[in-house]
Amino acid sequence: MKSLFAPWRMEFVEGHRDDQGCVLCKIPKAGVSKENLVLHSGKSMYVVMNKFPYSNGHLMVVPHRHLGQWTELQPDELAEMGLLTQKGIQALTKAFSPQGFNLGVNLGRASGAGIADHVHQHIVPRWVGDFNFMPLFSETKVISEHLEKTYQRLAEAWS
Repeated sequence: MKSLFAPWRMEFVEGHRDDQGCVLCKIPKAGVSKENLVLHSGKSMYVVMNKFPYSNGHLMVVPHRHLGQWTELQPDELAEMGLLTQKGIQALTKAFSPQGFNLGVNLGRASGAGIADHVHQHIVPRWVGDFNFMPLFSETKVISEHLEKTYQRLAEAWS
């Protein structure tokens, strides 16, 4: 039997949550930084690695403004979100050569949104066969690279 070591997941598993406001509003205050996993901060949006990724390199494009609904985004915000999504796909392609991508927005708790009151778009790189029996039988996802290493690879590819 092999062991799977992913200590950064314990914070999520145990459910420690900061009840002192919106985490997506707090993240960009430090600007682009490895500590906050922020790759880019633009006029109205920023790009951050998901701290609890579905796969290596899972990114989110997030408005600086605290918005709960997609319909509250202004045209210039929608345009920047689209451009940063495109840039994220390019950086992920350069850094990891994925075979595909899932792009998605979960609106509301019923849709599966983990942070339902701050709109954000996911960019999830995918590879053929990247998910196996682990999520089905043990409710465990295998992330094959540490977040710090993934951040370094993406930061280099972003510039």
